[in-house]
Amino acid sequence: MAIKNNKQYKNNTINKNNSQSVLLYGRHPVTLALTNPKRKIKELYLVKNALDIKILPPNIPIHWSTKEQLDTLVGKDAVHQGVVAQCQLLNSYSIEDLINDTISLKNTLVVLLDQVTDPHNIGAILRSAAAFHASAVIVPEAGTPQETGVLAKSASGALELIPYIRVTNLSRTMDVLKKNGFWCIGLDGYAQHTIYETKLPEKCAIIMGSEGMGLRRLTAENCDDTVKLPMNPHVESLNVSNACAITLYEWNRQHLAK
Repeated sequence: MAIKNNKQYKNNTINKNNSQSVLLYGRHPVTLALTNPKRKIKELYLVKNALDIKILPPNIPIHWSTKEQLDTLVGKDAVHQGVVAQCQLLNSYSIEDLINDTISLKNTLVVLLDQVTDPHNIGAILRSAAAFHASAVIVPEAGTPQETGVLAKSASGALELIPYIRVTNLSRTMDVLKKNGFWCIGLDGYAQHTIYETKLPEKCAIIMGSEGMGLRRLTAENCDDTVKLPMNPHVESLNVSNACAITLYEWNRQHLAK
């Protein structure tokens, strides 16, 4: 294990604009990244005692740093807990990979996000998707973030557990999923039936829109069905990550609870 002392640390050690790298921070996201065989860790930046030295793999350079140095590296508002890792981006995972990996599964759940752009919301949805046995979270390339430290921290390590797929065209992706046995179910506050009144399909793609705009017209028209959450009429909507968690839970209750 290569260990560098604090004097060797420089704020410009990492090229933050390197499109092939990402800075992950926080104990849980970095710990899961260290245990993910698909994730290559280039360097670690640690405050003393922030992580148990016994869990660190060999041959990863370690820069012992101060909290202030890590604040400079990832931003003062980032809750890094004394742990930062410079990592390679995960290898891309395609819709074709998803189809091949799930074709023999009876119960399969995926999440598609339409106009959801906040990395905190996407991270929280990744966390719920991992918790409730989804096989992937799919987003359009335009307007949605790639892997970032903010997204990974909000996902609390789920970025290492579930594929995050960015596609060129969401409607075409829905068509591909439907041709391979999935039913596309959109969440829409104006739907006729609630999610509890609806038998959700075994191979299910849940489509979530943004809080303000909801599903785009073309996306909604491409859904096989739409459902809504039974809510107090005085509450206009839930945060999209909360609504997604409830929806994923209901699919699990219907298909996996037994």
